[in-house]
Amino acid sequence: MVGCCRRCGRSRLPHKIEVYMSSLSKQYLDKVRTLLDTVELQQDAIRQAASWFSQTILAGRMVHVFGSGHSRIMVEEMWPRYGSFPGFNPIVELSLTFHNLVVGANGQRQAMFLENVSGLASRILRNFDLSDRDSALVISSGGCNLVPVEMAECLQKAGVKVVAVVTLQHALESTSRRPDGKKLMDFADLVLDTGAPVGDAMVEVPGLETPVAPGSTVGGAVIVNSIKAELAGMLTEAGRPPRVLTASNKVGAQRATELFEAAYDEHAHRVAQLYARVGYPSYVSESIPGTRNGEL
Repeated sequence: MVGCCRRCGRSRLPHKIEVYMSSLSKQYLDKVRTLLDTVELQQDAIRQAASWFSQTILAGRMVHVFGSGHSRIMVEEMWPRYGSFPGFNPIVELSLTFHNLVVGANGQRQAMFLENVSGLASRILRNFDLSDRDSALVISSGGCNLVPVEMAECLQKAGVKVVAVVTLQHALESTSRRPDGKKLMDFADLVLDTGAPVGDAMVEVPGLETPVAPGSTVGGAVIVNSIKAELAGMLTEAGRPPRVLTASNKVGAQRATELFEAAYDEHAHRVAQLYARVGYPSYVSESIPGTRNGEL
């Protein structure tokens, strides 16, 4: 039995502690339900995001998905994982996200510092041949750190439609790291709100100075998967049903393998376009069929 002693089927915790802890977990679950309500109120905006993304994917291009720090969780939630499909370019910069060592080399202090280095976003995007047929999803709960803000700014300058996922109330009450005070929302064509509170943490524990249990990851994951569901419907209606990564216990081992291989190959075909003509032309880029002087 879940949450119980396996041998006797009863809780191992004293009744008082059990009731106290369950009241705190209930508080978190109640807060999560308000996040779901907030996301549900944004259905029109979610469908708009999915529509832009469908246009990109049907054109054979990619939706660029970026998040630094813990926002990388939403990037990986979009693609690749079970229930997801190709069409997304997950931009996960390890220097900004690989901080599980906490301290020492590759620690959290360095990652937080690099999140506010101006110019890093443009250097990341220098690797890709962007197109105005592309679109983007940029996730940043606070919407104030330089790299995600400049990422959206650079993408917009390239003619890319940008959808931002933020924790709106937290972002509005936070201070931008830019001298001009602009935030991620200022460089987004569409803004979606995770619904989490200021400070993100949602549970007040008696006797503890600060709240615990953040909510932006839950709200962000719900938004990402809501977009994904709408998008899958649009692609299917357009006659291009996506190749979805699916578990073998759902479709059988052979079909699951076929779907994985086909999805990864499609990803390779799509991402190849982002590199084939990037930057300075070479005899290699100029020899690509359908190009002239390194351009389409």
